[in-house]
Amino acid sequence: MTSQTTDEAFDPKPVLASLPNLPGVYRYLDKSGAVLYVGKAIDLKRRVSSYFQKSDQSPRIRLMLQQVAQIETTVVRSEAEALILENNLIKALSPRYNILFRDDKSYPYLVLTGHRYPRLAFYRGALDKRNQYFGPYPNSFAVRESMQLLQKVFKLRTCEDTVFENRSRPCLLYQIKRCSGPCVEHVSNDDYRRDVLHAVQLLQGKADEVLVTLQQKMDAASEAWQFEQAAVYRDQIQSLARVQERQFVSSNSSEQDADIVACVVKRGAVCVNVTMIRGGRHVGDKSIFPSHGEDYEVDGALEAFLAQHYLDRSVPSAIICNLSSHPEALIELLSTQAGRKVVINTNPNGERRVWLEMATKNAELALEQRLGSEATQLARLSALHEALGLSDSAQRIECFDISHTMGEATVASCVVYDRLNMQPKEYRHYNIKDITPGDDFAAMRQVLTRRYGKIAEGDGVVPDVVLIDGGKGQIGIALEVMNEVGLSDVLLVGVAKGETRKPGLEQLIVPASGMTLQLGREHAALHLIQQIRDEAHRFAITGHRARRAKTRTTSSLEDIEGIGAKRRQRLLTRFGGLQGVRAASIDDLVQVDGISRALAERIYNALH
Repeated sequence: MTSQTTDEAFDPKPVLASLPNLPGVYRYLDKSGAVLYVGKAIDLKRRVSSYFQKSDQSPRIRLMLQQVAQIETTVVRSEAEALILENNLIKALSPRYNILFRDDKSYPYLVLTGHRYPRLAFYRGALDKRNQYFGPYPNSFAVRESMQLLQKVFKLRTCEDTVFENRSRPCLLYQIKRCSGPCVEHVSNDDYRRDVLHAVQLLQGKADEVLVTLQQKMDAASEAWQFEQAAVYRDQIQSLARVQERQFVSSNSSEQDADIVACVVKRGAVCVNVTMIRGGRHVGDKSIFPSHGEDYEVDGALEAFLAQHYLDRSVPSAIICNLSSHPEALIELLSTQAGRKVVINTNPNGERRVWLEMATKNAELALEQRLGSEATQLARLSALHEALGLSDSAQRIECFDISHTMGEATVASCVVYDRLNMQPKEYRHYNIKDITPGDDFAAMRQVLTRRYGKIAEGDGVVPDVVLIDGGKGQIGIALEVMNEVGLSDVLLVGVAKGETRKPGLEQLIVPASGMTLQLGREHAALHLIQQIRDEAHRFAITGHRARRAKTRTTSSLEDIEGIGAKRRQRLLTRFGGLQGVRAASIDDLVQVDGISRALAERIYNALH
């Protein structure tokens, strides 16, 4: 490792002179030691030196170089190893000048479990070798659509193990012919295994093979005068044929699993569209917009995406993209990671070229919509600056709301608007405790004290504006809290509903100026406030409902003497949840294994 740091103007020459002509990773740091940029190089000396020798650097790179106070380098054995280290550091450090493709949420899979009667399920998380996984898919909708298709054709079970193991009669899915009823042995183990095998073949893109097999079985059953069984095969063939009709990716393609990745750069913004082909079937696409993408060209942005996106993630057999060069190091790295050959096709032809053109068009459309949305948000934010007298640099807005049901399970929400968009990763729920039920003023005091007490101590970002969903009472509490924690300079705005509580009649209470504003229905600033306020309201209700459901489900049965984990599970399974237990009579409760008459009466009385 090589480095230099000094309090004076940074002189890179001593560091550059000592750099080797070897592959490695370099890091630029500022005076505080924060990492500004991470990069990789086949030749460290040549690559790092080029930053300080070029005179035509972009404004963004010139700004970065002005802040550099230290250079650190790490030598590695190969370009592929440098690629791994570079992206691990980018993921861990989030450098200010690197393009960042943040996609922390894991992609969903469709899973067939390793049980005697395998279960078809939606799955996110680490993969277990005992199960079969198919994917990843671009979103949960694509997984659930595939599950519905497989249920219609092969009638595989989707129920949880606790339900499956305690059934005494088939469920509704059996009645509507979406499950073959393995829980009550309405299908033999061999027949169910055969259906699972066909489902796997379909997911692997071998639909034609499945159709041939089903046709042969139907013909054999007909010849043996087993017409009911032949009708089952006929229905499967017809369902599978309808599924195939819905595909617009050719099933003749040799690439049954492939990602088509197209990058578009326009007006300083970057969009990458990932279209996923799974089992020869188009299952959806996703457009991703990176942070810090200014000044990047298509190749630079796309190479960064491929490295950040696929490292430590499932890789399809083929990646088709619009890179202008062949990324040998990345191919080597992804092939090693996948344990098989991964093809990155940068010059496709035939139908693959059509796929890439389709993905490119989707990226262009998504980027245009994004730019249009940002222009609208910029206009709204500018209008808010003018209406409230904010400085041009003000852009971070936090909004609070309180939600409860007659004082039960009170939850406060905090949502964040920053960088011309809502920032869901920065949202927070606060469970409100130790207050008089229904006291919204006390709830507001608690959430503001908890949040801004920490921020005042340096743990967090101070907002430019705080919106409070409420009138003069709530805004008065907010003023007291902000003065107590030492953040009295933050602008507070109360958003009070109008007399008829209709959107567009809101009153804005601004204690700093003593004003109460009522903007016009079409005022751009009001639209921004409504957007943020409504999101805070939605997020508060979501948190409240989750907390209320958890409280009611756990406490109602757990607090009854004689009800342990096993009996509670039997009750919930038998009656389909807590509401079903509440609706059951004493005679119904007695039918559950382990529930005596006396205990049934105790349960009934406790729940009523």
